Amino acid sequence: MNTYNSNIHNRRSIRLKGYDYSRAGLYFITICCQDKICRFGHIENGAMILNEYGEIAYNEWVKLIDRFPNFELNIFQIMPNHMHAIINLVGAPLAGAPIDTGAPDYTGTQNDTGAQNDMNIGNGMRTGASPVPTVGDIVGAYKSLVANGCLKIYKNNNETMGKLWQRNYYEHIIRDERSYKRICEYIINNPIKWTDDKLYQL
Repeated sequence: MNTYNSNIHNRRSIRLKGYDYSRAGLYFITICCQDKICRFGHIENGAMILNEYGEIAYNEWVKLIDRFPNFELNIFQIMPNHMHAIINLVGAPLAGAPIDTGAPDYTGTQNDTGAQNDMNIGNGMRTGASPVPTVGDIVGAYKSLVANGCLKIYKNNNETMGKLWQRNYYEHIIRDERSYKRICEYIINNPIKWTDDKLYQL
């Protein structure tokens, strides 16, 4: 059985013009490592075993609550070569949430080390960003923080990291409670069904 579900995962990540991604709501996001390289650990007996890079990926996600006042932690999972999370922008209703209408893709760039180079890490917001952080601001800051943390380890080991993250990310607006529960189940079961995942790599 393949764990990939196009209705949940929406790899196309279509963001139609005009949607306000700072709007309160629940957003399912997936962020992938460049070339599907397993950077963050491995799956053992259906459980994710984090390595030192995976610990950075985990801890930086948790610390986002101190960086973004409109962000609340929800379910998330670090996987060997990607991460899934539900971003909860405060005040989100589960029932009757807006249907996807979209916004432009996050356009953060990556340098040769894989670290984001257009973010103001001091306040967690992109230059020129809206005063209210958007989903793109949150994801962009997270990618930068994790890449920079991992890069320090690579440099200490006299190794070259290359690009850590795949450009952009995948996002799906959660419309109702039924969808929320289905996505939560998908995230929770991702380690157990790792070998059936579209992103599976040894």
